Amino acid sequence: MDTEDVTRLSTPAHQDESRHHPPEVDSFVDHFLSTMCETTRRQILELLAQPTRDEPGISRERRSTEIARALGLAPSTTSEHLKRLSNAGLITARREGTNIYYRIRNAQLVQAFHELVAALHTEHTSRQSWSMGKIVS
Repeated sequence: MDTEDVTRLSTPAHQDESRHHPPEVDSFVDHFLSTMCETTRRQILELLAQPTRDEPGISRERRSTEIARALGLAPSTTSEHLKRLSNAGLITARREGTNIYYRIRNAQLVQAFHELVAALHTEHTSRQSWSMGKIVS
């Protein structure tokens, strides 16, 4: 058995396949990440992701005016961000009389994003600690 045979046998079959996703999946991921990688939109989702007091597993519904007030934003700015989050399929709206209530549409995607942000925070903290230790030494 030559080196090429050993390499082929030790490499899992899925590694031989292309590492590319279908273009529509790449497009969806890019759109999701570009939507989420804006501080205000991330803060809106974090606000909507907070569980209710009565039902801890259920995320909150909030009116745009509540969201604007909680984040210190102008109503027009809040509406634009809510529109982008809605267009990305991350939130959904429900009208009740003259009020529109927003809630998270896919909590699993938002949770995954929050876990990514938490992991990045941990990584940043460890790099900062390493950097400080390196400078002090």
